[in-house]
Amino acid sequence: MDMGIAGRKAIVCGASKGLGKGCALALAREGVELVLNARSAGPLEQTAAEIRTSTGATVTAVATDVTTEAGRAALLAACPDPDILVTNSGGPPAGDFRNWSGEDWMKALNGNMVTHILLIKAVIDGMIGRRFGRIVNITSGAVKSPYPNLGLSNGARAGLTGFVAGLARQVSQHNVTINGLLPGSHETDRLRSIIEAGAKAQGIPAAQAIAEAKAAETAKRFGTVEEFGAACAFLCSAHAGYIAGQNLLLDGGSYNGTL
Repeated sequence: MDMGIAGRKAIVCGASKGLGKGCALALAREGVELVLNARSAGPLEQTAAEIRTSTGATVTAVATDVTTEAGRAALLAACPDPDILVTNSGGPPAGDFRNWSGEDWMKALNGNMVTHILLIKAVIDGMIGRRFGRIVNITSGAVKSPYPNLGLSNGARAGLTGFVAGLARQVSQHNVTINGLLPGSHETDRLRSIIEAGAKAQGIPAAQAIAEAKAAETAKRFGTVEEFGAACAFLCSAHAGYIAGQNLLLDGGSYNGTL
């Protein structure tokens, strides 16, 4: 299917690896001009070069911390009028809420809620004026089914989702859509490192822990970043203008619910 977005401009955050990279690659294959963001310049430049080589797309890398005002300004200076915005950020640490300070909460809210809202604020009126905009927030399956030890993430990501639910319904009349992609377990470096750390703590081989984790999934496997990226590209496509304010859970059916 031709997604109808060739020549569009996109900002993709957290794009040096994992799910963000998967989204960037899928958009590049559709002929989208990319501005990629991550904090570490080396891995980001490597990813940008890889995408240029494999797709021929125009790719600009902006290594900056978008949780800061200066970082957001630098990113938006590189692409002040994007047609597509994919927000993405690593989750805060796990733990017991009794041990979290007010500063811990403010950091989590800034990184996983407020930063995304401020990026949306910066670009949405331009999208409305051009009568095309696609905003995809990469959040977490925890929005649908919270994880007990991830309270910081549960709270911040649910806050973003709640805010977007209202805004999405204000702007869809202008062919501007805002939706969420909620990943479950995907083949990423982050997931592997979490499983390997758990294996070390249990004194079992990492390969065994990974096999057990896959077996525990409803689909008996992890999702791939390519699958995730393809879902993102569709939500960003010209064909998805009637999909607004939705939260698409990509977890192989592990969430046991009908709604």
